[in-house]
Amino acid sequence: MATTNTPTAAQPQQQQQTPPPPPPPSEITTEELTVKALNKRYEGLMTVRTKAVKGKGAWYWTHLEPTLVRSTDTGLPKAVKLRCSLCDAVFSASNPSRTASEHLKRGTCPNFSSSVSPISAVNASPSSSSSPLAHSSHRKRNSSGAAVTTAVPSRLNPPPSYHVTPITVVDPSRFCGGELQYSAPAPPRVMLSGGKDDLGPLAMLEDSVKKLKSPKMSHTQSLTRSQIESAFDSLSDWVFESCGSVSLSGLEHPKFRAFLTQVGLPIISKREFATTRLELKYEEARAVSESRIRDAMFLQIASDGWRESLVSLIVNLPNGTSLYRRAVLVNGAVPANYAEEVLLETVKGICGNSPQRCVGIVSDKFKSKALKSLESQHQWMVNLSCQYQELKSLIKDFVKELPLFKSVSQNCARLAEFINNAAEIRNAHRKYQMQERGEWIMLRLPLPCSSSSGKGCFFEPLFNLLEDVLSSARAIQLVMHDDVCKAVLMEDHTAREVREMVGDQGFWNEVEAVHALIKLVKEMARRIEEEKLLVGQCLPLWDELRAKVKDWDAKFNVGEGHVEKLVERRFKKSYHPAWAAAFILDPLYLIRDSSGKYLPPFKCLSPEQEKDVDKLITRLVSRDEAHIALMELMKWRTEGLDPMYARAVQMKERDPVTGKMRIANPQSSRLVWETYLSEFRSLGKVAVRLIFLHATACGFKCNSSILKWVSSHGRSHAAIDRAQKMIFISANSKFERRDFSNEEDRDAELLAMANGDENLLNDVLVDTS
Repeated sequence: MATTNTPTAAQPQQQQQTPPPPPPPSEITTEELTVKALNKRYEGLMTVRTKAVKGKGAWYWTHLEPTLVRSTDTGLPKAVKLRCSLCDAVFSASNPSRTASEHLKRGTCPNFSSSVSPISAVNASPSSSSSPLAHSSHRKRNSSGAAVTTAVPSRLNPPPSYHVTPITVVDPSRFCGGELQYSAPAPPRVMLSGGKDDLGPLAMLEDSVKKLKSPKMSHTQSLTRSQIESAFDSLSDWVFESCGSVSLSGLEHPKFRAFLTQVGLPIISKREFATTRLELKYEEARAVSESRIRDAMFLQIASDGWRESLVSLIVNLPNGTSLYRRAVLVNGAVPANYAEEVLLETVKGICGNSPQRCVGIVSDKFKSKALKSLESQHQWMVNLSCQYQELKSLIKDFVKELPLFKSVSQNCARLAEFINNAAEIRNAHRKYQMQERGEWIMLRLPLPCSSSSGKGCFFEPLFNLLEDVLSSARAIQLVMHDDVCKAVLMEDHTAREVREMVGDQGFWNEVEAVHALIKLVKEMARRIEEEKLLVGQCLPLWDELRAKVKDWDAKFNVGEGHVEKLVERRFKKSYHPAWAAAFILDPLYLIRDSSGKYLPPFKCLSPEQEKDVDKLITRLVSRDEAHIALMELMKWRTEGLDPMYARAVQMKERDPVTGKMRIANPQSSRLVWETYLSEFRSLGKVAVRLIFLHATACGFKCNSSILKWVSSHGRSHAAIDRAQKMIFISANSKFERRDFSNEEDRDAELLAMANGDENLLNDVLVDTS
């Protein structure tokens, strides 16, 4: 007896010693898990229902619709329900089969009836009536083993894609004691004179009859006029803010019209969107823009796109916001005097009789002519070149003038041609790439470029080729030792040269050096574009570039001092005295000395740059204030800013998106001059007008669809006017959201993203089965 009870008594004790299951990760809350499960359940039911409507599932899914019920407080899903499309009753989604039996078969639904056989039960051809039992043999049967099969058209399929889906229809009056009884034999099948092609019109006829018999069968609820207008208002926002990504003609697509009908919205024409609604949205956006410009004491004009077909003119305000002004269509290269006219016209159109409100212009072109001319005519202006374009020009200087770039470009092109052109070598390269990387790509060859054109070679194709060569380095080396390659090497002298080049470590060092230098400058240009470089950041930026180039040269030992010379030459071309002045006047760059004072960084300037600061300040103030401004500059140099305010201006916080440290309040540099440092009246005027100036013209990017549309309709005044309004609406909405990305770039990233959710649908189907 003891031996029998011992394991029984020990069993609870053993269960008590079992460690509890590990708690769920702290990152995922119970509420999030619940929401995820509900969404998964809803998607699974919708998948099953979609298949059933197409004839690959239970009959009752034609009348039952899964619905995701959301909380009125949080908006999060709280339950999944089934709604009867015939009477709008709502049920639990735990057991759809039982719901169908209790609600539909037993007569609970007032609108479900099969007393009259549907006319869609007819046959399209004589052969279809030969064996009625064969057509219903695959259907589910009741307890007595019988089943009734008729073909009822799906109400969820909008015209013109009507089709007849066979489903099981049961008359509730035939239930007796819970078992299905037959009251009459099935009606004879009728032949259609038009054959199978009559099935679509027949389904439409039966659908019309059912709608007349049961008006409540409509899936959509009638919307009020205000709800319809609100929906179309949001739709027009999306269409216009996409700026060509969404086609206006797509609004009249049959599928989109069917969607509008399905959700209870009336059909709308593309003409209404292109005229009335576009005009309304443009006037709303323009009113907001004009109001913000009027509120600003001064502003800066940015012009971007002179090297392309569409020039964007943007207004930068002191509070850090930007507003799109207008677009100018250019065909090819334009002279500098035309650009000067466009910029001056824009200034007058914004400032009217107070041109002093425009304190400067930043442009991606015409620094040496148009910008200098406007600056000499208006002494209060500070006109800058776009630093994003300057760094891109620096890479072009490398490509055109560095012997290292020329030799690496030629060698990589020879290697790519050798691998891509010979079938045996190409197949061997494919084999080893699949082994090493799991994928195969051909090496991208840049298009041949003529040095006589004066434009030089663009660096992007060269950078792509270098990336391909470096990523395939292991596969390329294996190809050179392959037996197939050895046979080619014995017959081809060029192949032997390529093999020797690939086997030389110096070749790979040079390829890596050129790739690293281009990547270094491209990364800095990307930062400029994303962070919207200000004029006070230009000197630190170029100092950082010099330091990185020095480290690059020390690592690869291939520059021979040529790279540093090109960097200095490009620096001198793009330099403006406002760089040094803004760097000195911006409290963000104050340096704490041994006594605890926060003083401007004059020691970081060269003697010439110190003179530039004095000259620029005296030019930006009136002649009577010049000596006062210089005296205040001396006071600023010796006293600096109160340590408490200096630390507040320089306070940083971590960006929640990038994880990098950033200035907590970028506007504090200007605000401290307008408040705490208000005693510097003359110098303060210069400081607040310099600190906010942008050093890059990058802003709104038009997508290729709108550019193509504008180019093809450039002669039509009405087309250009509508394009201008769409661009205005789209650009200002992006500036409002601070979204400077491009939809096409985001789509490319999405399509290139690794598909890690391949099993998601399978998981849903398993969960709902």
